[in-house]
Amino acid sequence: MRWLLPEAVDQQVASLARELGLHPLSARVLLHRGYRTPEAVSAFLSDKLADLPDPFLLKGMTSAVERLARALRLGEKITLYGDYDVDGVCSTSLLTLFLRQLGAQPATYIPHRLGEGYGLNLQAMDRIAQEGTRLLVTLDCGITSVAEVARARELGMDVVIVDHHTVPTTLPAAVAVLNPHQPGCDYPTKTLCAAGVAFNLCMGLRKHLRDEGFFATRKEPLLKGLMDLVALATVADVVPLTGANRILVAHGLQELTAARRPGVRALKEVAGVEPEAPVTAGQVGFRLGPRINAAGRLHDASLGLQLLTAESLEDARRLAGVLDRANAERQGIESSILTEALKQAESLPHARGLVLYAEGWHPGVIGIVASRVVERFHRPTVMVGVNEGIGKGSARSIEGFHLYDALHGCADMLSRFGGHKYAAGLTIEAGRLPAFREAFERIALERLTPEDLIPRCKVDAVVTPHELDERAVESLQRLGPFGQGNPEPVLVLRKQMARPRVLPPKTGHGHAHLKLALVDAPGVDAIGFGMADRLSLVEGPVDLAFQVGMDTFRGQRRVSLRLKDLRIAA
Repeated sequence: MRWLLPEAVDQQVASLARELGLHPLSARVLLHRGYRTPEAVSAFLSDKLADLPDPFLLKGMTSAVERLARALRLGEKITLYGDYDVDGVCSTSLLTLFLRQLGAQPATYIPHRLGEGYGLNLQAMDRIAQEGTRLLVTLDCGITSVAEVARARELGMDVVIVDHHTVPTTLPAAVAVLNPHQPGCDYPTKTLCAAGVAFNLCMGLRKHLRDEGFFATRKEPLLKGLMDLVALATVADVVPLTGANRILVAHGLQELTAARRPGVRALKEVAGVEPEAPVTAGQVGFRLGPRINAAGRLHDASLGLQLLTAESLEDARRLAGVLDRANAERQGIESSILTEALKQAESLPHARGLVLYAEGWHPGVIGIVASRVVERFHRPTVMVGVNEGIGKGSARSIEGFHLYDALHGCADMLSRFGGHKYAAGLTIEAGRLPAFREAFERIALERLTPEDLIPRCKVDAVVTPHELDERAVESLQRLGPFGQGNPEPVLVLRKQMARPRVLPPKTGHGHAHLKLALVDAPGVDAIGFGMADRLSLVEGPVDLAFQVGMDTFRGQRRVSLRLKDLRIAA
């Protein structure tokens, strides 16, 4: 890794820390990340619901809520059409539950990943119209569905699009389009996931109905109880946890911790998340989210929808068990494909962009594998599973390479594609894959330098051992929730002597771990997961890059370091 060390900001630290009551280490981290005034820091740290932007700043909001309100007044059939990933399932669950509180009984439709693929399709439009739907709301899809929305209109359906993916030049002829990326949209947080957009739709609809006097004879629904679904989707969709997203996730994690929803309680049980401990963004990303995703990747994504909208704990536990087994199945398939993909990637040592493909790779799993390949090789990666002459692919990228733009440069070879900067999906005829690999590589050669392909370790502060106390750790935790766009701070200790030992992996599989006892910080240990092969570096002084937390050992809380990298001290 190439370490990117911070510039000195010592002169500003004291005044910022004093003015806002911050720990000096937190002030250093915030200054390094560009929050240089008390106003900027206060805005970043704010997690008050009152600080959420006005939902009517979203272009199209007035038209969307007026059409939904009319459907409620007239008792029209509403169908919610969601994507099959966590964001789509949570968005659909959220709007389903909110509309139920308003007295509606919306139908839901989530396409089958293998049988129908991503987004709207003409056959689904025919089927939904035949069932009497007058208003179709898309969730986490629809922004590119020009032909499908036109067909819906021919069949007598109005369409409201709720999406967050890259906006094409030509928009579908919907009654309203809610997407913060569309031109002329004034909503300040452009990186909402679809559930974040859907939550704003609920806020806007509630206000519109309140102004109409809708709640004169019925209870006005509370929205805070739906924020667990927003947090699940926002973290799982790996959007930046800044601006409105930070506020939504902070409150959503509180709702996930409380687990008042039967589906959330059952999901936490099967995922091994402690019922009383605060739920973290990491647990959402690595334990809760993958289980909701698993059904959509392998089987039927509506299982996740059923779980999150379940009214009884008994039903929720049954559904959570199904999802947990699907997740275990997914992990087995993923491991097998990853082995093949790594071998294929190693045969392309000079490629700056990786296009990997094989017959039989499961299209529901290759997106996860693409992320693993990116972690290993630090190259933009497209994974394509081929079945009966058709390739379905998922792509993941690195900083500095806009994936959607790159695929747009290969558009003449693709049957369809969509996504954003760091993640995308595509469909391609199998015979075009070799040419697509060459074209993608040409674009990667144009846009990526050799330096871009070196993984970076962005350091927030260089510290000394005496700065690492419990108060400092707690102050850093206040900067969370951590995730995309607001990563957990990385600190560096220089020229440390340490007593190393190797720990075997807990499961008996995988790489052994490296544990260091720091000589200059008695009682502080550092653990490098899977880093046992770096043991020989610790014969003398070393520099350590790490994230810091608190552990409890024999009833005593102590500072612990999780290594990101280490190197021989210069």
